[in-house]
Amino acid sequence: MTYEDIFAKCNTDAGYFGAFRAAGDRTFTMPVIDSVPGSKMTIAGKQYIMWSINNYLGLAGHEEVKQAAKEALEIWSTSGPMGSRMMSGNTPEHIALEEGLADFAQKESSILFNYGYLGVIGTVASLVGPDDVIVMDKLAHASIVDAAISAVSDRRKLRVFKHNDMDSLEKILKQVNEKRKGGVLVLTEGVYGMTGDLAKLDEICALKDKYEARLFVDDAHGVGVMGKNGVGTGEYFGVQDKIDIYFGTFAKAFASIGGFSAADKPVTEWIRYNSRTQVFAKSLPMIYVKSLQKTLELVRNGADRRKKLFHISDKLSEGLKALGFYVGDVKSPIIPVFVPGGDPKIGMEWILFLRNKGIFTTAVMYPVIPKNFVEFRIIPTADHTDEDVEKTLEAFKCLRDEMKMDLNLDPKDIRRLYGEEE
Repeated sequence: MTYEDIFAKCNTDAGYFGAFRAAGDRTFTMPVIDSVPGSKMTIAGKQYIMWSINNYLGLAGHEEVKQAAKEALEIWSTSGPMGSRMMSGNTPEHIALEEGLADFAQKESSILFNYGYLGVIGTVASLVGPDDVIVMDKLAHASIVDAAISAVSDRRKLRVFKHNDMDSLEKILKQVNEKRKGGVLVLTEGVYGMTGDLAKLDEICALKDKYEARLFVDDAHGVGVMGKNGVGTGEYFGVQDKIDIYFGTFAKAFASIGGFSAADKPVTEWIRYNSRTQVFAKSLPMIYVKSLQKTLELVRNGADRRKKLFHISDKLSEGLKALGFYVGDVKSPIIPVFVPGGDPKIGMEWILFLRNKGIFTTAVMYPVIPKNFVEFRIIPTADHTDEDVEKTLEAFKCLRDEMKMDLNLDPKDIRRLYGEEE
């Protein structure tokens, strides 16, 4: 009998982004960027206005954060502490950061994770048992999807509601309660990183209370950014106290690495002792713990940075709309620009056109979004300037005119983009 080698697929163009991988691409996927994060970055010796990193508050490379990291490096190097938190890696500094994060998130307690992705998986998987049901938004981030899949042994225990559709969510919660044996955990993002829209957290909280469910919010793109004090999307809607588990990552506004779950203390203690992604992982290195303490202080006092961020976002968004581009009606600073695209090769031509103009932005195509569309996903930061906006708008104007772009989207197209229609 002949068997296929498990590595056989590696010599094909199958899998995620298979054609790019097979071609050895480093232009559209995994471009090699050779400068520090900022509003201007260098790629292959050329400087670009960078609209593709989540440095929302412009804290990457902040001198006070760098100084805190240098001081930690002198004491602990890159290794300390050694071991997991459970065994030999727990320190007063880790505990102090968790207390500060809990206070910031307006929760009783919090737990640190080394990576945001693993934090989402570890939190959800530690809490969901055999009789429990997960109800998840259709457009949830991959980390939420993987968390849900890893947490349920029976796929019938995983239900998906239409994106931000409260009728769909209520219908599922009602159905679940008819045959319910265990708990119900609703999973959603706060700010949807790809589309930029906000979860309807006020309505979701009302429904989860009505049907006696619990709510987990991954606010990766909202923490530090949304709300009067930057607490996040829960604060923006006035329901932070109703979110049962609030998750924030350090990879966006905090310009670092790691994440945290914040909740009532019995909940975080359960997660602390049962989350495999943290129990069996080395403790977050002190160089990050100490620098994050300084970053948290800057985020707390970041009102001016948030104001600048939204100024840049609003100016660029309104300028693109004036040029005829469809920009999603969002309340976050993320700017999703959707264009009918057709052949993915056309989308790549558009990206190269913008890069030749010194503008670096991400192009998103199928299978991330529906077929026949291209999304320019633009991430403004507090470091960008009005001049950056003006140069970018001029580049998009040239793109529109020279490429003779069809910018018309009908309402059905827009509903498809937001997962409301198949």
